[in-house]
Amino acid sequence: MQAPAAPATGRLTVEIIVPCYNEGEGIEGFHNQLSQSLEKLPYAFIIRYVNDGSTDRTAEALAGIAARDERVGIIELSRNFGHQAALSAGLDASQADATITMDGDGQHPVEMIGEMIAAFAQGFDIVLMQRREDRGASPFKRLTSETFYRGLNLIADTRLVPGAADFRLLSRRVVDGLRELPEHHRFLRGMIAWMGYRTAILPYSSRERLVGRSKYSLRKMLRLAMDATFSFSLVPLYLGVFLGILFIGLGVAEAIYVGSLWLGGRYESLAPGWSSLMFMLLIVGGTLSTILGILGIYVGYIFQEVKRRPSYFIRSKGGRSDPGGR
Repeated sequence: MQAPAAPATGRLTVEIIVPCYNEGEGIEGFHNQLSQSLEKLPYAFIIRYVNDGSTDRTAEALAGIAARDERVGIIELSRNFGHQAALSAGLDASQADATITMDGDGQHPVEMIGEMIAAFAQGFDIVLMQRREDRGASPFKRLTSETFYRGLNLIADTRLVPGAADFRLLSRRVVDGLRELPEHHRFLRGMIAWMGYRTAILPYSSRERLVGRSKYSLRKMLRLAMDATFSFSLVPLYLGVFLGILFIGLGVAEAIYVGSLWLGGRYESLAPGWSSLMFMLLIVGGTLSTILGILGIYVGYIFQEVKRRPSYFIRSKGGRSDPGGR
């Protein structure tokens, strides 16, 4: 396996992207853990926090961290654009040899960073961290997560690793490649898997959150699932075609049945039944409405893509201004 080329500076630069949304109470504790872990590693680190429109004291906490640690840079987004957009903002800023994305709530173990870089040094462009267990997650969240991965892998051409979220390492060429994928509805897990670069998978056990609870509400999870489904699969459209063919077949079968009654002279059996008629009308009407709804969603996605609106806007930058250390 071919190892990645040595950086021009002779020392590997690694940037860590941490999106933040209302993490003011725990972000300093996370940064302390991260700093202690990085002190043991012989690489040039840049830590890039992306404040995704937080409404608590996250901005003040990050400013204090940047004042004490010269490795820290801050990107302040103009409003809350969402987790995937915040990650994209950090990735767009990165010029390091390797870029690691992770959450700032403490659930991603910082001590695994050394193993991730070691896998990168062996020639892997992508190092995915696969969660073995999700501490603190409710049974409903674990069930929906498992169902999501199984369902998407069943209908999509791009296969996702179950339990592998946004804790990963990307080589410089993968990050550069992501900049050539300007989708508005961004599902980075699928986009990175679709690129097809050599990938290593490392298992990890998630930790308890430092403070608070997950910011990923049911609405946000459903939105992410929709972005993944409609961005990486045409199966919903095929399902509509299948249902149309199915009801055409039922119509043909009904015509054959009625014809057989006419030919057999059993006219009394042709008395109309209001219940069966209404039942068929409701089924057909519901099917047509479903198909039109699916088509409408795809058209809506196309409409939002052709407007070419950016996924985020940056209000300000602070701390370290040179994200690549060059």
